[in-house]
Amino acid sequence: MHLVELEQALRTGVDCETWVQRIASYFESHTLYFGHGTDNAADEAYWLVRAVQGWSEGAWGSPPDPSAIPRVLELARTRVELRKPMAYLLGEAWFAGLRFTVDDRVLVPRSPLAELIESCFEPWCRIAPGDRLLDVGTGSGCLALAAAYHCPSLRVDATDVSSAALEIAKSNAAALELEDRVTLILADLYPPRGAVYEIIVSNPPYVPTSRLAELPREYTHEPALGLDGGPVGLDVIARLLAEAPAYLAPGGSLIIEVGEAQDAFTAAYPELPVTWLEFERGGEGVFLVSRDDLTGHLTS
Repeated sequence: MHLVELEQALRTGVDCETWVQRIASYFESHTLYFGHGTDNAADEAYWLVRAVQGWSEGAWGSPPDPSAIPRVLELARTRVELRKPMAYLLGEAWFAGLRFTVDDRVLVPRSPLAELIESCFEPWCRIAPGDRLLDVGTGSGCLALAAAYHCPSLRVDATDVSSAALEIAKSNAAALELEDRVTLILADLYPPRGAVYEIIVSNPPYVPTSRLAELPREYTHEPALGLDGGPVGLDVIARLLAEAPAYLAPGGSLIIEVGEAQDAFTAAYPELPVTWLEFERGGEGVFLVSRDDLTGHLTS
């Protein structure tokens, strides 16, 4: 489908659902990759239309506003021509039911950890008032801020090695009115020693360096710092494991998303007694290991 055909379809569309269908057809005809907030053309088209409408329920239930057509066409055209993730084009992403501001200083939020956070880490962790959580490599702040939002008894710290990423996280904390409950720290993985945490969570870079060039073009718009996990994808993960016992409280848990590096991780740590988590909404490559098991493995 050409852009002019999309314009004609939008001008004759009688409702917003029709707009979504036409935009989805346009996306599908250009074989885009979906994996930065949606996994299909229809959901991405819906996202585009709702965002252009300012997420107004009244606008969605009314006939489409023709004045929105130029904006819709520009977003659709740019998405196709540049293969840029929709989240960057709109400046927003949704994670654990919350809206986050994003741009190319941070990865687009998309972790299956959202499901775990929404359940306040149950049944794997029992959170008591005053417990602390550390998010290592926070990026946009999505994990840390969602945890603070859904688990209000938690005290949350979040680190990132990128000061640019922390600027985004700070703006998201302010927008969600969580700046008093989430402390953002510039650090290479773990913060300066002092606090210990009942939960440490991280979605670190885990793509093997050799695989970066094979990824769909959409990934080239994201910061390589958040993707490149070294030769087999485990460089940062190995550091997280080695240093975690010093930061975990007795009975604490380390939760890490290793994604496509799961096989490499299992080969590198065959004796480490981790629990691989399953998610109702899909996603894999997330493990949990207790402080005791981690300490026993590293010292044995």
